[in-house]
Amino acid sequence: MLDLLAEGSTIESLSIEAIAAKAGVGKATIYRRWSGKQALLVDALRTLKGQPPAPKGESVREDLVLLLRGVGRNPDPRASKIMPCLVPEVHRSPEQYAVYQELIQPRREMTREVLRRGVQTGELRADLDIELAMAMLTGPVLMQKILRWSPDIDEKDLPERVVDTLLAGLTPR
Repeated sequence: MLDLLAEGSTIESLSIEAIAAKAGVGKATIYRRWSGKQALLVDALRTLKGQPPAPKGESVREDLVLLLRGVGRNPDPRASKIMPCLVPEVHRSPEQYAVYQELIQPRREMTREVLRRGVQTGELRADLDIELAMAMLTGPVLMQKILRWSPDIDEKDLPERVVDTLLAGLTPR
């Protein structure tokens, strides 16, 4: 499935027949493992994304930097061709939106846990809006990765710069 997506196929155009043919197996082999195309897609994209890094729990700053370094980075080279093509699908299809949410929920929860811990330890403000903070942390990194928004921003140190800039506004006064 990932190869077909990387070659330019849309999710809508993919069939179990085409996926089975590309894999060199019969349709029954696919259906023995997955209930249908959506289940296969979730597994394929989960594999494509890889496991997020586990925060160490020693410092909110270091854990946020670690998590942001993983945003938009995928161990599979096909991801750079596949992920941008999925954005319109997520907007157009409630099913694809649900797949996207299922994929990113564990990553979001890790970030929520780091932010909640920061509030509990006093590293972050008690009135912190955790969902907004997550959007503020992730948004700039995604914009730079996906859109190459600014040629003057170096992606190598962007996670550190975003975290340090936002922590200045998230820490207790």
